[in-house]
Amino acid sequence: MRIEEYNRETEILYSGHNACPGCGGALTVRYLSRALGPNLAMAITASCWSIIVGVPPLTALKCPVIHCPFPSAGSVGGGLKRGLNARGHHDTTVVVLAGDGGTFDIGLQALSGAAQRNEDYIFICYDNEAYMNTGMQTSSATPFGARTTTAPYPLFRQGQKKDIMQIMAAHSIPYAATATVAFPEDMEKKLQKAKEIKGFRFMHVLSPCPPGWGIESSDTINLSRLAVYSNSFPLYEITGGVKWEMTFLPEKKKTPLKEYLSLQRRFRQVDDKIIDSLQDEVDHDWDKLMKRVQNPQD
Repeated sequence: MRIEEYNRETEILYSGHNACPGCGGALTVRYLSRALGPNLAMAITASCWSIIVGVPPLTALKCPVIHCPFPSAGSVGGGLKRGLNARGHHDTTVVVLAGDGGTFDIGLQALSGAAQRNEDYIFICYDNEAYMNTGMQTSSATPFGARTTTAPYPLFRQGQKKDIMQIMAAHSIPYAATATVAFPEDMEKKLQKAKEIKGFRFMHVLSPCPPGWGIESSDTINLSRLAVYSNSFPLYEITGGVKWEMTFLPEKKKTPLKEYLSLQRRFRQVDDKIIDSLQDEVDHDWDKLMKRVQNPQD
């Protein structure tokens, strides 16, 4: 089912949910329901989505949902799929939904174990680049220079963002991909592709957070698009851990990283020297990615 064929009857996310206006994570779930269809079961780790979905009978989702602690999402997803298979529900798509804290940090051990066992479900990380639900604390997905409530003086993140896609590729899982809400057709195709693959599948979705990033709720799509056009968040997929393919290439005259950062109040304290160093880092990572795409065995 393509997005242009969308029928409201297939929507699994009710209106009136608890997400902030412009929440990238809420848009991600709307897109995944259109791509994967209504026959879903979801495990949601402690995160913003724990609040958004609510608890029965006031849940915001039409599909069955299991809430689980931060460290256990990877394991719960595997157990949910195995339980459904045991009851004969082989066609139900299991999705684990976690933020960057439940993926990059606290949930990494269970995630790695599930990937190593090749559990048969889709793990989706909606990455808003901090622990936004509990007060905008630093995570290992927080980019260098971003202001958080727990970073040491002068209150911005030190160190590079963890490369979660490289970590997942090292597990040689059947499929991994990046996506953003600014490119819904790209996200839809990747989710539909993932649905047809057996084994462990991983999606890394950049999800701007208006209050955490210091942006207007109307800027979510624009920021997601600028992240791609500045090469800060490339769109690509990895098959079997070795085949790297770009799914979208920005124009040759890319957007300067400064344009992307300047729209976010969390980067207001960084000077031009830091921005230049961040631009160098983005350029280096882009060149490294291009080498992988051209020589997937390297």
